[in-house]
Amino acid sequence: AVLHAVSPMKDVDCFHPENVGLLVQGTPRFAPCTPYGVQQLLIRNGIETAGRHAVVLGRSDIVGKPMANLLVQRGPGGDATVTICHSRTRDLAAITRQADILIAAIGQAQFVTADMVKPGAVVVDVGMNRLDSGKLVGDVDFDSVREVAGHITPVPGGVGPLTVTMLLKNTLTAATLAAARS
Repeated sequence: AVLHAVSPMKDVDCFHPENVGLLVQGTPRFAPCTPYGVQQLLIRNGIETAGRHAVVLGRSDIVGKPMANLLVQRGPGGDATVTICHSRTRDLAAITRQADILIAAIGQAQFVTADMVKPGAVVVDVGMNRLDSGKLVGDVDFDSVREVAGHITPVPGGVGPLTVTMLLKNTLTAATLAAARS
């Protein structure tokens, strides 16, 4: 009910069903903030996605599903072959080891270990977890995986600031659209 109550023209998080539908069709009004930040990170670091096997670890409506939708679209930061994995995926490590690009958004601290990563793979950690010690970590065991990965994002300081940046970009787009309508 809350998602339907927000005007799709003001839905800068891209949660409203109308905006999700536009995303799936490849004509987004607003791009979902965290997935779009990941896509921009890949593009701006010269990481080719076309023809690559991207594995998205997590199927949430906030990150997993929209991330897969962005990666499969035509154009820069897209054209990937995408597999979505989740808590019910059998032999998860065998699938993640096939990934040229592994995006971890499963919500479990240090879940992805070095034996789950293909040597040279790009690993993007979207997770944000606090250990009992108070330390902030991602869904990837950074210290072990960085020995295997070709590229890896840190937590904190990786994807998080990009999420905020994309939210500001979407807010500017919404304001521009509103000004054009008035």
